[in-house]
Amino acid sequence: MANEDRIIAVYMMANRKQGTLYTGVTSHLVQRVWQHREDVFRGFSKTHGCRMLVWYELHDEISIAIAREKSLKSYRRKNKINLITERNPHWKDLWFEITG
Repeated sequence: MANEDRIIAVYMMANRKQGTLYTGVTSHLVQRVWQHREDVFRGFSKTHGCRMLVWYELHDEISIAIAREKSLKSYRRKNKINLITERNPHWKDLWFEITG
């Protein structure tokens, strides 16, 4: 894909409203969320069924996004849920928001 398709982001996937959460960082948000949705890779998100994009934050630089991801991973679960609910109160899957 072309560079203009690349979206640097920190994101959270969930298996259901207030369910299991997966926090990640990527330089290609659409591709990475698709991989989660399709269970392309083995790991935590596949094992726990985290296929819904419930939160994301865009960044201009991958280094800043990585630092933010590390920060979020240290958050208490309650704080992550509050962050999601603030932007996405119904915990809808934001896949269609990022894909148009």
